[in-house]
Amino acid sequence: MRIAILGAGAWGTALAIAAARQASAGHAVSLWARDPQQVARLQADRENARYLPGHRFPDALSVVGGPPDAPGDAELLVVATPMAALRGMLEQLAPRGVPLAWLSKGFEASRTADGAGGLLGHEIAAEVARGLPVGVLSGPSFAQEVARAQPTALVAASEHELLRERLVAAFHGPSLRVYANEDIVGVEVGGAVKNVLAIATGLCDGLALGLNARAALITRGLAEMTRLGLALGARAETFMGLSGLGDLVLTATGDLSRNRRVGQLLAEGNSLQQAVDSLGHVAEGVYSARTVVQRARVLGVEMPISEAVVALLDGRLQPAQAVAALMGRDPKVESL
Repeated sequence: MRIAILGAGAWGTALAIAAARQASAGHAVSLWARDPQQVARLQADRENARYLPGHRFPDALSVVGGPPDAPGDAELLVVATPMAALRGMLEQLAPRGVPLAWLSKGFEASRTADGAGGLLGHEIAAEVARGLPVGVLSGPSFAQEVARAQPTALVAASEHELLRERLVAAFHGPSLRVYANEDIVGVEVGGAVKNVLAIATGLCDGLALGLNARAALITRGLAEMTRLGLALGARAETFMGLSGLGDLVLTATGDLSRNRRVGQLLAEGNSLQQAVDSLGHVAEGVYSARTVVQRARVLGVEMPISEAVVALLDGRLQPAQAVAALMGRDPKVESL
């Protein structure tokens, strides 16, 4: 299969490597980068020294630049940009009519004057790429481990069977299992909310609140995620799968999690800017927290942990105050 991955960050690069090294599948993979200087470096070094150092590109992986539609003969397009860039990429790529998936996680920033919550990827596609087979590839995965060919499982979610089949054919292999799922709403909600909850869990760990607190936070965070998903039309069982519970556990507890690290740094007394600057990579939860909460408010969905994270990021609460606010809530019956 001819596969074009657009966006040469850590995750896009890792998936390009994973697809290209499947010699028996015979994939031809192109990795697209916007910056001509980055393209030249990737072509010369045959590795992504900035975002994924130490992982050589397989021979079947080529690096291209130019406009986003430069890989003109691709049978599958995969957009590997942050959510903020997804709309623009879809607008440029949709006229080609090639099945397309994205790796972006989160809600788009609000585009309305009233500040109502933004859209998920499939909702953006419904506006600018109507009729195109689209979907998302998501699940518990750190780029470094995928590049090292360590066992990983992902979910290919789409309403279009053709797109699900192409994603499985493109990436399923000896070290990477890809499960098909029709519930794109649930998979996208899981990918968006888990980053916000990982910041909260990093805060919990940074304040040394203990394993009891961490377990409670993850569990009640999963309830928040599920409530929002159900309000948007997702299936409840999706949140017990890879893109829900699986991705939440990984991002909330893994030492490679950038979002968890943000919470830890805030607990240590760093400002938000200092925390973000120290990462060197994007921490999607910082940018998606507000949009998650905005969409929940519009729908009347209660998300106290996510609300506390937004208050922390906005500087309205200090770390200890955020914990006190959550623990001081009135008693409730355990439920979604």
